[in-house]
Amino acid sequence: MKVSKKAVRSRATSIPEIRFEDQDLTSFGGLVVFQKLFEAISLKDGLRRCVRHLRSSSSYGLGTILLLLVTHLMLGWRRLRDLDYYRDDPIVKRTLGLSRLPDVSTVTRALRSIDLGVVDRLRALCRELALGWIMGLPRLTLDFDGTVLTTKSRTTEGTAVGYNRKAKGSRSYYPLMATVAQTGQVFDVLHRHGAVHDSRGALAFIEECLEKVRAEGFCGRLEVRLDGAHFSDKTCHWLDDNGVEFSVSVPFERLTELRERVRSQKRWKRIDEEWSYAEVTWKPKSWNRFHRCILFRHRIKKPRKGPIQLDLFEPIERAYEYKVVMTNKRLSARALLHYHNGRGAQEGVFAELKTGMNLDYIPTRRLVPNQAYLLCAVIAHNLGRHLQMVASPPSRGTTMRRATLWVFDKFDSLRKRIIQRAARLTRPHGTLTMTMSGNTATERELRRLLSALDRAA
Repeated sequence: MKVSKKAVRSRATSIPEIRFEDQDLTSFGGLVVFQKLFEAISLKDGLRRCVRHLRSSSSYGLGTILLLLVTHLMLGWRRLRDLDYYRDDPIVKRTLGLSRLPDVSTVTRALRSIDLGVVDRLRALCRELALGWIMGLPRLTLDFDGTVLTTKSRTTEGTAVGYNRKAKGSRSYYPLMATVAQTGQVFDVLHRHGAVHDSRGALAFIEECLEKVRAEGFCGRLEVRLDGAHFSDKTCHWLDDNGVEFSVSVPFERLTELRERVRSQKRWKRIDEEWSYAEVTWKPKSWNRFHRCILFRHRIKKPRKGPIQLDLFEPIERAYEYKVVMTNKRLSARALLHYHNGRGAQEGVFAELKTGMNLDYIPTRRLVPNQAYLLCAVIAHNLGRHLQMVASPPSRGTTMRRATLWVFDKFDSLRKRIIQRAARLTRPHGTLTMTMSGNTATERELRRLLSALDRAA
C-alpha cells in the first residue's frame, strides 16, 4: 500500500530529557532461553562439582562465580570491569540465582582461589557437554590444532615469546584444542605457553581425548585430522595401531627424499581442472613402517613478473603448488582431498571463539585463573551450539569434508537476535511477567527455542 510523505515523515527533532530510575528493566530479555537451558543440563550443579573440593568464605560460592563468567561472555562483555554496566539487570540476576551481583573485586579474589583441580574438572565438564551429542553418531572426527592468545603484559604467568604472526615479540599462550567436526564444539583444551612447538604434549593429549570417548562407550568410527606439525612416527603408528583413521599433512619440503620424489614425478592423475594426484607407499628412513601417501598438485594463477604488454597478453601465468597427505584411510584421492581440506573449518571455530566469546582476552596475570577463564569461554561457545542443536534436527548428513551436521548461526548473531532484547518485568495479579516489544520475528524465535527446550526436557 502506497503512503504519502506526510504519513511517513516526522518533525520531531527535540532531544528528550534523560532520567535514571530503579525499574525492573532488562537489556537481555532473551537470556531466559539460556536460563532454561542451564536448568535442562544442570549447569549450575556441574560447575559446583568443579569447585566442591575448595573452601570458600564468599557468600556467592565459586560455582556461581564461574556461572557468572560464562554468562558474562555470552552477553558479549570482554573485561571483568564491564560487570558494572549490567549489575542491576534483573534477568541476569535471576539466571544466576542471585538477588545482587558480586563486585569485580569479589570475582577476582574468587579467581585467585582456583587451583588446577578446578581446571581439570572444567575440562571434564566441557567434554561431558560435547559427549552428549556425539555418542549416537556413526563416526566422530576430531581435529587438533593450536591457536595463539596474545597479551600485552610482560609479567603474565605462564606466557612466553613464541611464533606470533600478528604481534611479533609479544608474550602469549598457545593452547592445543580438539574440536568435533560434526558439531563444531570444542571437546577439550590443553593449555600451553606460547614458545612451544605445536606438537609439544600433543600425542598424550590425543590419546587422552580418544580414550575418554571410548570410555564413554562410543562404538562408531574414530577419525583424526592433523597438520604437518604433528607428523611423527609415534603419532601415526599409535593412531594406526589403535584403529583410528587419520590423515596428516607431510612437511615434505624438509624431507629431501620425498621432496625429490614430488619434484621428479611425471605422471599425474587428474581429479578436476585444478587438482591432480599421484599415489605412493613411503616412509622416512628412520621409520619402521610404510604408509599410504597421496601427492597432490594444485594448478594456480601466478602474477607474471617483468614488463607486460597488456594489450597482447593476460598478465598471469600458471604454476603448481604441492602438498602430501599421509593416511590409513581407504578413500579415493578426490575424497581424501576434500576430507583433509575440511579441517580448515576448525579455523572458523577459533575465529568465532575469539570474536564472539573474547577467547583472546587474558584477564589476569596468573596462570590458573586465565586457564579457567579460557574454559568458561569454551563452555559458553559449546552451549550456543547445544541450544541450536536442541532447537532443530540435523540439516545434512556426512559430507566428504565432514562439515557440521547442523548449519549453525554464529553466537554473535544469536546475541543480537535473541539475547539483547529490551524487556520489562512486572507482576500483574501476582504472576511474574516479562514484556517485550511486539516484534513478530523475535516472538516466533523465542517461542520456538523455549518449546524445543521443553520437548528436550
